[in-house]
Formats: sequence, C-alpha cells, structure tokens
Amino acid sequence: MPADQSDVIDFLQNPGSYGIPGGSVTRIDTHCAVVFLIGERAFKLKKSVRYPYLDFSTLAKRRAACEAELSLNRPAAPSLYVGLRSLGRDRRGEICWDAPEAIEWVVEMRRFPAGALLSVVASRGGLDHRLCSALADRIAAYHDQAAISIKKTGAGTILSLIQGIRDALDHAGGAFLNAQKLDTLIAGLRQEAERHAALVDRRAAQGHVRHCHGDLHLANICLLDGIPVPFDALEFDADLATIDVLYDLAFLIMDLEHRGLRDLAAIILNRYLDRRDEQDGLALMPLFAAMRAGIRAYASAAAGTPEIAEGYLGHALKCLQTAPAMLIAIGGLSGSGKSRLGRALAGRIGGPGGARHLRSDVLRKRLAGLPSPEERLPPSAYTEGASDRVYAALREQTTSLLADGISVICDAVFAKPVERRDIETIAAAKSVPFLGIWLEAPHATLAARIQSRRGDASDATTAVLESQLSYELGEIGWTRIASDRDGDLVATEAFSLMSERLRRSLKKERR
Repeated sequence: MPADQSDVIDFLQNPGSYGIPGGSVTRIDTHCAVVFLIGERAFKLKKSVRYPYLDFSTLAKRRAACEAELSLNRPAAPSLYVGLRSLGRDRRGEICWDAPEAIEWVVEMRRFPAGALLSVVASRGGLDHRLCSALADRIAAYHDQAAISIKKTGAGTILSLIQGIRDALDHAGGAFLNAQKLDTLIAGLRQEAERHAALVDRRAAQGHVRHCHGDLHLANICLLDGIPVPFDALEFDADLATIDVLYDLAFLIMDLEHRGLRDLAAIILNRYLDRRDEQDGLALMPLFAAMRAGIRAYASAAAGTPEIAEGYLGHALKCLQTAPAMLIAIGGLSGSGKSRLGRALAGRIGGPGGARHLRSDVLRKRLAGLPSPEERLPPSAYTEGASDRVYAALREQTTSLLADGISVICDAVFAKPVERRDIETIAAAKSVPFLGIWLEAPHATLAARIQSRRGDASDATTAVLESQLSYELGEIGWTRIASDRDGDLVATEAFSLMSERLRRSLKKERR
C-alpha cells in the first residue's frame, strides 16, 4: 500500500524548513514526483506510487531511484545535481533534515529559471540552427559515453515495449481514446517491428543498444550557461533505458515534429548522424518515433488530458505512414549556399526526421577520421584522388539510404559532368524521383560568403574559389537557381520544384 507522504510534503512546502523565513516555495507535481523550488535550489521527492512500468511504493525503492537519478544525470549535468538528502524525525517527532533514521529521500538540485527549459524556449521561437546543432553534439557525446549492452536480439525487446505501450494506453486511456485508432496503431507498430526485426537484431549485436537517457524530450533539456543540457534521465528501470540510441533520439525528434518544428528535427538528426555512425538505422525512425508518440499519448491520458492524448495518438499513426523517397542533388561553387538550402529542404521531405542531408565537406572529414566536421584539413586532403574517394562515399551512402526508403539530399560542388551524371544514375536505378539544382551567384557574393564563414565544415578559401572559376563545368542540365538572394526565397523556389517533381512521380506511379 502506498505510504502517506502528506507530512513530508507539508514540511517541504514550508519555507522555514529551508532556513528562509518569509520566503516562498513553488510546488510542481508530475505523475511520479513532486518538485519544490526555493531560492537557488530545487528538491525532488519521489511519490509513493506504483504504475505498470514504475514502482516507488517503498522507501527502499524511492531511495534507489534517487541514487540512480544522481548517478545517471551527473555525467551530463554535474553542476545541476547537488546530492541526495534524507528526511527523518528529531527527538520531538518533528520532521527534519539528515536525521539518523530516514523516513524519506529527496534529490537536491541547482534551480534554473523555468524559461531555461527547451520546451519553453521552443514555445517562444527561441530554437535555431546553432542551438539545435549544439544539442545534437551534446546528445552524440552522451551516447558515446553510455554503457554498451551487447544483446543477441533487439526485436524481442521492441515487441515487448510495444505491448507495454498497449497495456499502458488501455490502463490509462481505454475509456476515452479512440479504440479503432489504438488498434490500428498497435498493429502498425508490430508490423514495422517484425519487418525490421533483422535490422533491430543486427544493431543490438553491434553495440548500438546502450544505457541511454530514456526520456529525451524538450522538457527534460535545459539551458545552463547557454549550453543545452539533458537532465532527468529515466532512473526507475535500467531495462527501459537500455535501448537503441536512435530510439533514445527519436523521442526528441518526435517532440519537435509534434510541435510543428520539423525543420529543426531534421537539423538535429542530421547533425547527430554527422557525429555518430548510426545511418544504417534510419529505416527504424518511423517505428521509433511512432512508439515515442504512443508513450506521450499514454502520459497525457494518465494526466487526465484526453484531447492531448488523442493528438499524440494521431501523430503516432502519421509517423507510420510511408513517405516517398526522393533524391535531391545540390551543386554549385563554394559559397553558393548549398548547405543552407540543404538544411532548408531536409525537413520538407521524407519520414520522421526528414531527409538525410549528405555534405561532401562532412564526408571528407569523416573519411579522414576527424571527430568534428569543423576541424580543418590540410591541403593534402583535397587532392583529386581524395576528392574521388569522397564522391564515391557519397554515391555509396546515397544508394544504401535510398534502398532503405530514405530520402537523400546530396550537397557537393559537382563540378565534373561525370559526378552529376553518376548521382542521377543512382536515382534512376532506385526508381525514385530526382531533382538536380545548380546554385549560382556573382563572384563577389561567393567570395564574401566564404570570408564570413565561422564554424563551418567547409575548408574552402577564396583561393579555392578562384581555382573553381577556371573549371570546365560542361553542360549543366540541372535547374539553375540564382542564390544571390534571401535564403528563404531560394528555399521557396527549390521547394516548389521539389513538390512538383514528387507530384509528377506519384501521378506516374498511379497510371
């Protein structure tokens, strides 16, 4: 039977308990915890509750959960998590801090402004390309350090999670959620899991299953000193957090897309893939994102907000809808705006997370073994032979992604006619629509953009541009777009071309 925590809660709600007379305490309730905010500190109490997926019904279990929360979160947020505090009773029977015999445990944390939560930052339009890239880097580093769990099978785990989602939704929302939609979702999740069972198993055997954050959405990420920091990792069940790293990332991708921020979701996914070799698992993103939306549907139902739960249920079904694959190649001399256009288009095609945006500049750094795309390469890395290897890798990855039904945007100079022809051939071989875009701008514009670059993967200089101007480009059959304009105008024109190409392709398929 759950313990009565009312006297502990009364103590934590009293400003005098913290030695701050006349102060005020702000209380925040979640389904499994109560957080008390006062001064520069936050104190988190685990509720004495038991759910199908969580058990905090005993003091020992609540203490273990508090200890796990500290150990899991301190590596990513050392300045945020202060320590574990006990509550007990003094000689008069009054509740006090740090008594010899504990009757409750709380996690003490550094308090941060409510506006620092990325969920709040997103609601006020404060997320941008640079912040999202920094967040992707943090998550990639988090996964790099996460403990690997080598498993013989991952498909069985996924099917168990799907059954858990079904059970939780039946328990919390069976009375008001659309039963037909719920049945359709679970059937679709199981079908996707079975279709990709071999891939899920292979990734589990190869070490892509790790002890991850487990609850990685915008409300569990905050800005500390301007840096995005994940916190509040899933602490109550190590098995639920020992998952494929892309399933961990999928929560954030789903959260952004559900908020209508699909372009930012694509930026985070692509930056993450530029930092970690997880590209082979992209075919799993529709399944993973739909599962995450199903979990949010449950949480919303349990919180008594059926309309929000129905919204997540609809989003989960949308994630499972097949998105037609497409190949877009963006060429042009250095400084023509290829990467900016690629970012703008990536979120507008494909399934959850958008298209894979492959940049030759980033591929070159990965082939050279550099950990960051922004690290500089010496001139010896830009020989004709080295460039041939980059384009070969670009073609190889594009072919593999299209075979998995993933839309691709290839971003490279594509100065040689054979390079343009080869990338078009891949689209024809995979029977996907192709759009080739050639960006062009006056020499002065290109040079000015190169000189103003900061923190970019491109190593191109104005000297490189001068060399490119002497290239024999041959006949360019791709659609030319003037890029010496506002980037949004360029993206709008390219998006119109892309939409028309997809429309024509779909029309042709229906004949």
